[in-house]
Amino acid sequence: MGLEAKPLAVPHPYWPRDLEIQHYVPNDRPMWQILAFLFSVSGGLLILTWLVVRWWSRKDAPFGTWRSLALCWFMICGFIHGVIEGWFSLYHTEIAGDLSFLSQLWKEYAKGDSRYIISDNFTVCMETITAVLWGPLSLWTVLAFLWRHPHRYLLQLTVSLGQLYGDILYFYTEYRDGFSHSEMGHPIYFWFYFVFMNGLWVLIPSLLILDAWKHLSASQRATDASKSKRH
Repeated sequence: MGLEAKPLAVPHPYWPRDLEIQHYVPNDRPMWQILAFLFSVSGGLLILTWLVVRWWSRKDAPFGTWRSLALCWFMICGFIHGVIEGWFSLYHTEIAGDLSFLSQLWKEYAKGDSRYIISDNFTVCMETITAVLWGPLSLWTVLAFLWRHPHRYLLQLTVSLGQLYGDILYFYTEYRDGFSHSEMGHPIYFWFYFVFMNGLWVLIPSLLILDAWKHLSASQRATDASKSKRH
């Protein structure tokens, strides 16, 4: 009776299954705790920003529902880009073996894209730019709208274009790799983590780009009309 070959043990949950990860330590927190933290903080920021925006706008022309939601979005972006993605940018080489809460969050997310567990060059560069530029500029956009600064729609356009461009590259580079860093079709890791959560940064910035385009074009038309009358 011949010996049957046993399958090679995989010491981590990431794809491709033969991926080698140095110093990997499994999370000691369950998925629900990590997701509860992310969505409770994001939800709390949304509610707090909504209340501040509605209260603040009473001093001047009130913001509509769409504008208030847009400012809530930029506040959440400031948190995610600056804190969560900033953590990855600083500690990406240590995340695989680290049990800090934010490192565990990234190890959980990496089940949908293992590029985050292996310090993939494109991912590190993209997340560093996002943390350094789009995080602070997202918060500046919120303040610019609250204070009615003339450059508020320019900020909205700049941040949204940067987010959209980065996210398109994020999806496109993984497409060219054959979606090899995730379990294709998995309802949570592929469709929720990879597609849905990142898809938000395609859909919402696209709408905000169109909104900024509309307001900036209207402003330019008014300027051109004023110059025409003077001449």
